[in-house]
Formats: sequence, C-alpha cells, structure tokens
Amino acid sequence: MFTIHMESVISSNLKAVGYDPLHSLLRIEFNNGSIYDYFGVPQSIYQGLKNAPSKGSFHHTFIRNGGFSYQRIA
Repeated sequence: MFTIHMESVISSNLKAVGYDPLHSLLRIEFNNGSIYDYFGVPQSIYQGLKNAPSKGSFHHTFIRNGGFSYQRIA
C-alpha cells in the first residue's frame, strides 16, 4: 500500500482525499470509514474533485462511474 498524504474535505460523504501523481493513484476515505484506491486517475480529475462544490456528486459522476479500476483497502 502506498503512503499518500490525505487532505480532509468538507463533504457529507467523503472524509479525506489524497493523490500520488507518480502512480496516478487516487485514494478516498469515506465518512463510513472505508478507504478506496482508484487507479489510472489523471491529476485533473483529482483537482476537479478537490475544487468541486459537491465532492460526493463529483465522485459519483467522474470517478465511480468514470471507468477507473479500484480496490477497497480498508
């Protein structure tokens, strides 16, 4: 598992997000305690997530339904 710096976000669904540009890996921690890694995610998607007014909606539209492979790590 990669060590990724996580940043808290204000969201009713997401608790924190982090990104590793070397591996194009996005990590999301949800408020329910689960943590997922998403693979092959461009940095522009990560920036979009951080800047989105609704992080949950952005995640659902562009990440969860964006065709990225993922793995639950916690």
